[in-house]
Amino acid sequence: MSEYFTPGATVVGLVFKTGVILAAEKRVTYGFTLVSRSGKKVFKITDRLGIAAAGLISDMQAVAKVVAAEVNLYELENNRKISVKSAAKLLSHVLFSSRLMPYFTEMLIGGIDNTGPHLYVLDPLGSLIEDKYATLGTGTKIAIGILEAEYRDEMNREKAESLALKSIKTAIGRDAVSGDGIDILVIDENGAEEKFIPVRS
Repeated sequence: MSEYFTPGATVVGLVFKTGVILAAEKRVTYGFTLVSRSGKKVFKITDRLGIAAAGLISDMQAVAKVVAAEVNLYELENNRKISVKSAAKLLSHVLFSSRLMPYFTEMLIGGIDNTGPHLYVLDPLGSLIEDKYATLGTGTKIAIGILEAEYRDEMNREKAESLALKSIKTAIGRDAVSGDGIDILVIDENGAEEKFIPVRS
């Protein structure tokens, strides 16, 4: 896909002491065209699991719906919560099964289970890597610089949330195809909380 038709985004995920944060700005672009200022790129799957994505909005939505349905089915059939690793493997299989006509999206999946908080990064073919922090999309080069410099193990919720917001706000300031506010999903032992943070861009 040529640069002209590449959709823009800045997506960030990070693990803190008791949970995971997933965040993304809301601007939807297609090449040099602004399509929407209210796109949703962060998806709550369960109270303990979420997905954030960069790429085509339609593909993000399709994958998120499939994963949500499969996770709910798993939990109903087995009468227990799915682990974050199992959910990540499920997402990996969904992406890899479409490898001949791949979804044009890269994704973060994160959450908390009885082994603690976890964050996984996936490319369009389902390659799976666990990490403490990650960023996706056209704003990656800017946002990762902030994360690399300021991320610390065992951060508390407030500092982690502040860092996620700072990294996306910095990217919005330099990446023309990112902007129009930030959706943030915080998952910890108390459940999942969704917020919207307005940002001037």
